[in-house]
Amino acid sequence: MEEQAPPRLLRARWLGRVAYREAWALQRKLAEARAAGALREDQLLLLEHDPVLTLGRNALQAHVLAPPELLAERGIEVVRVERGGEVTYHGPGQLVAYPIVALLSPDAPGVPAVGAGAEAVVGVRRPLGVRAYVEALEAAMADTCAAAGVVAGPREGHPGCWVEVAGILPRKVGALGIRVARGVTYHGIALNVTTNLADFELIDPCGMPGLWTTSLASERARAGIPGADADAPPDTASVAATAAVFATALARRLGCVLAGELPPRASAAGERRAIEALVDELGMPSPALAPPTPALAAPAPTLAQAGAS
Repeated sequence: MEEQAPPRLLRARWLGRVAYREAWALQRKLAEARAAGALREDQLLLLEHDPVLTLGRNALQAHVLAPPELLAERGIEVVRVERGGEVTYHGPGQLVAYPIVALLSPDAPGVPAVGAGAEAVVGVRRPLGVRAYVEALEAAMADTCAAAGVVAGPREGHPGCWVEVAGILPRKVGALGIRVARGVTYHGIALNVTTNLADFELIDPCGMPGLWTTSLASERARAGIPGADADAPPDTASVAATAAVFATALARRLGCVLAGELPPRASAAGERRAIEALVDELGMPSPALAPPTPALAAPAPTLAQAGAS
C-alpha cells in the first residue's frame, strides 16, 4: 500500500495596509528562504496598499497615462518590478494576495507535490506547474466573486478575472502577474473590492487602452443585490473579509491545508510582528513592516536568479 504524503500547508497572513516596497522586499526574502529549504511552509500574504502603479518587467511606460506632476502631487509612486504582465494599479479597497508557493516539476524525486484540487491533500499529489498554478489563482478569484454574488471567470488570452467574459463589454475585476524564481512563486493577484475605479484612469490597465475595470461593489450594485453600493468608499474591512474568502478558495484549489488566522479573528499588527520575527529567524534582514508612506521612485532590484513567469 502506497504511503500517504503529509498534508501540504498554506499559511495565510493578513497584514492589513502595507507599503508596496516593504511587501515587495518581504516577498523576495520569503521566496529565497522557501527555495533554499529554510522555510518549510508555503505562505500567503494578504494585504492592501496605498495608491501605487507597478509595471511588469516588459511593460511599456507609455501605458502610464498620468503626467509625472500629477502622480507626484498625489504621492503615487511608479515601480518597475520583475513580475510578468503590464501596468497595474494598487490602492485602498483592493485585495492584494502574494502567494509564496514552491512549485514542483513532474520529475522532482522524493518530494510531495501539490495538486489542483482538494482531493490532492492526502495521498500521492500531482506536481503543480506554472500553468496549473495560474489557473488555480484565476479560479480562486472567481470563487471569491461567486461568494459575493458576482459571476466571473477567466478570459482566454487575458490573464486575471473577468465579468461578462462572453458579453459585449467584458469587465476586469481581478489582475494577475507572477514571478517564479528557483521554482518558487511570488507576486500574485489584485482583486477590486471597494476600490476607487476612477484611479484606473491613471493608466491603460494591463496595457489595454479602453479596458473596462470594475469592482465587486460595482458589480453587486449592477446585479441589484440588496445593500450593494457602487459608490461605497474604499474600505479595509471589506478587503479583510474578502481576503478570508480568497484564502480559503485558493487553498482548496491548490489542494493545501490552510493554516493561520483569517479575518475577522486575525490581527494585522500581530501578524506583521510575527512575519518580522520569522524573517529574523531565517537570518535575513527584516523589511520592517511600518505604516506605508509615499516614496520617490527608485530602480527596481534585480533577481540573483531569474525564473519563468
